[in-house]
Amino acid sequence: MDKLPEDKNTKLYRHLKKWLEKAVLDFQMIAEGDRVLVGVSGGADSLALLDLLNSPMIFVPRFSLLAVNIDMGFDDSYGGFDILEKYLSANDYQYIMEKTDIGLLAHSDFNKKNPCFLCSRLRRKRIFEIAAARGCNKIAFAHHKDDIIETLLINMFYGREISTMMPNQRIFGGKLHIIRPLAYLPEKVIKKYSQERCFPTVKNKCPTSESSRRIYVKRLLNELERDNKDIRHNIFKAMGHVKPDYLMQYPK
Repeated sequence: MDKLPEDKNTKLYRHLKKWLEKAVLDFQMIAEGDRVLVGVSGGADSLALLDLLNSPMIFVPRFSLLAVNIDMGFDDSYGGFDILEKYLSANDYQYIMEKTDIGLLAHSDFNKKNPCFLCSRLRRKRIFEIAAARGCNKIAFAHHKDDIIETLLINMFYGREISTMMPNQRIFGGKLHIIRPLAYLPEKVIKKYSQERCFPTVKNKCPTSESSRRIYVKRLLNELERDNKDIRHNIFKAMGHVKPDYLMQYPK
């Protein structure tokens, strides 16, 4: 994998950088001297996040990066693990790549009902351990605007609660923070940037990736968007316009 060209000052790049820095500042995601672990799955979103964070900032304080990939143990006959490692090495990232059997365990016979929950839980546990061992106080995930919208609906439909991903989430008493610098950016713009930059995206090998609850909600939103092109944006804005006086309160 060749080193990416350093000149990326395109209109699309400037647009993404503007909204990434705005999210970082609005939600106070990064402070001077932070060490940020970036979760890199090998997909377009995570590689775009890594690329954008690894570029000159205008308003965001100085910080350092560590890219971390947790391989889930699914079939890798086409060499995705090696492709990603060559990319990270060629572009001079500090990185850790670790092979596990987390995905196989989460999809084993004893856990057929909810493989996604266990998979996510075990992967994050390992990421937290690496962050602690390598002195990282922030963990950046590539969840974008669409992910936040979809999570709200997933939690309502299946979890019976009104909640979603937070752009800046304090965990372990503040020792760590999960941050989501792409919170203001829609998925389609990030994918377009990934294509522009020719990232070597690695295919998602999870056997339930095309039949998950998230895929169902994504398709539902696509259907609704045919009649109302602003449906996603309206849901996103509604999360900041909550009126507690008009929400039902169950008697204790």
